Amino acid sequence: MDRHNVVVVIPALNEALRIREVVEGALAQCAQVIVIDDGSDDGTGECIADLPVTVLRHPQRQGKGASLRDGFAEAQRRGAAAVITMDGDGQHSADDIARLIDSANRHPGHIVIGARLRKRASQPTYRRLANNFGDWGVAWGTGYQVADSQSGQRLYPAEVIALRDVPGEDFVFEAQILMSAAQQLGTRCVSVPIESRYHSDDSQQQFRASHFKPLRDFTRITSHIVLQCLRRGGVPEVYRSIRANPPLIDDPSGEFVEGVKAHANLR
Repeated sequence: MDRHNVVVVIPALNEALRIREVVEGALAQCAQVIVIDDGSDDGTGECIADLPVTVLRHPQRQGKGASLRDGFAEAQRRGAAAVITMDGDGQHSADDIARLIDSANRHPGHIVIGARLRKRASQPTYRRLANNFGDWGVAWGTGYQVADSQSGQRLYPAEVIALRDVPGEDFVFEAQILMSAAQQLGTRCVSVPIESRYHSDDSQQQFRASHFKPLRDFTRITSHIVLQCLRRGGVPEVYRSIRANPPLIDDPSGEFVEGVKAHANLR
């Protein structure tokens, strides 16, 4: 995989504040960028109209799941070896794209997640706790533990974006595609440590309010996962599988591996 056969897909809803910066950063890393404007009414599309990117526009808001499905379909049509997703609000650094691609080449067939392990102190406490809860829930759907299953900066190999009939809308889709890939393809995730980027009093960076609402969206994700687990059955076997498969971290420096393993052993 390289910058020529990996396509960046960016779902965007009212991202006029940072979308141009995000897209320019992505273009510096990959030759092909697809933006899905999900019914924005703040001029998001106009902000990038002169850039060499493909913009798919929804006339009305359809949600992040629909945006990702459309982006995946267009990337697949182009013969992409993989898709990298990142949010349009600037919280993901395009500089990490090359690291995700390098990790994918070291771990063929894996979904690569940009795990927000660096500078975690800048992440709001409620978001960090909610993300930990999300990791626990997603593990029950995949049968293995994942570091930062809620991160939207990911690399999906071609066989994963080709999956059809992946249920779930909005943020539920991002949890479900990890579970569908595990259940249907036997795909695992590998996590690459990246930096958390959030607004703080000592930072000049501005971010719009998150579309992710922890109470609402984690309730949706959790109920979705619980229903699937009850339908499939085999709860004791899934529990044993989760315990036997700690998060896979691609961190050559060794900075985060031991801490993540210790955290996983507490579950």
